[in-house]
Amino acid sequence: MLKHLWLLFAQIITALLAVLFIISTFKPQWLNTSGFSSFGSFGQWGNSGTITIRESHVDPSVPNPGSHHEAAKKSMASVVNIFTSKNTPKTKKKNNTDPKQEDPLFKFFFGDPSDTQGDINPNLGSGVIVSSEGLILTNQHVIEGADQIEVALADGRKTKAILVGSDPDTDIAVLKIQIPNLPTSITFGKIESVKVGDVVLAIGNPFGVGQTVTSGIVSALGRDHLGINTFENFIQTDAAINPGNSGGALVDTRGHLIGINTAIYSRSGGSMGIGFAIPVSTAKEVMEAIIKNGGVVRGWIGVEPQNISAEMAKALNITKAGVLINGTLQGGPADRAGIKPGDVLKSIDGKNISDITELLNKIAQITPGNKVKAVINRKGKDLDLEIQVGKRPGPKTR
Repeated sequence: MLKHLWLLFAQIITALLAVLFIISTFKPQWLNTSGFSSFGSFGQWGNSGTITIRESHVDPSVPNPGSHHEAAKKSMASVVNIFTSKNTPKTKKKNNTDPKQEDPLFKFFFGDPSDTQGDINPNLGSGVIVSSEGLILTNQHVIEGADQIEVALADGRKTKAILVGSDPDTDIAVLKIQIPNLPTSITFGKIESVKVGDVVLAIGNPFGVGQTVTSGIVSALGRDHLGINTFENFIQTDAAINPGNSGGALVDTRGHLIGINTAIYSRSGGSMGIGFAIPVSTAKEVMEAIIKNGGVVRGWIGVEPQNISAEMAKALNITKAGVLINGTLQGGPADRAGIKPGDVLKSIDGKNISDITELLNKIAQITPGNKVKAVINRKGKDLDLEIQVGKRPGPKTR
């Protein structure tokens, strides 16, 4: 008899547990008579409207620690987007396709020119407003060959721009726009204050997505021998610079301009953390020369120089101190001074020459028409010559 009672009790308990499980699953609110939710029940608690969270009481107008918002805000209004187009004859279009038009991203933003009947090749880049008169600094390669130049300001307004002048040797161009209520021009920084390790911001229009700010540090100063420009003295940075950033601003943490973003080292076409900017000192010097003279006047002696390696010096039995002259322009300054192919040019005006870049820079700084002393080595003997420096010719037009 007792055994049957225990069996009945167990069955009742089992049935009650089953009912409790069903109710807790489908009607949990029936069990919440004491103010406690059943395990796994979220419905009534979620509808009570009483949740506890912690909110920041920081003044939103106060920049976050370590933020470069103020520097970006100060300089972004001065950075513009530049859109250029070039009219291409339809008969030549197929044979002179711009390589970048094959880039998938280029096709995404501008469409595939082969799918249209148009004859306009678009390009894009960035620029920096540097004066209240509407002057804009950018790269020469951004506007090269353009028939139309359009500038989009940070506030969304657009206007046509005219080319004041350009300098292919440094890849600098100066544009001018006329528009009311021009944004405040950017403040020029001092290149002497820029140090390796300084935080910098790159501002521009990468891939045409719109104005973008990236940050990094100054990786190196005075980079040359890169084969990008004739005259090189680049700031290297790891701030992300991508196609479309060209001509944009590289600024310091004060929002002051220290460089014009120009090029990247990339195997993929995108940023790999190695970008190059033209120092503000060079950009300013070239801009002033363009405004004053219509272009940059540089010295020139008309030689074809070559750097001398240790192996070359040994093979040719020549000194390694200097540059080898492979040829001279007939009737040019060096030819008239008596320099011949095979000579080693060792110094100009008492300053030693170590490579081609140094030679170009030293000669370029000399005013055309002035005479300079030069030392050459010919067949093992040093000779003193005098060269009347000429004017460096402009780039050949295609």
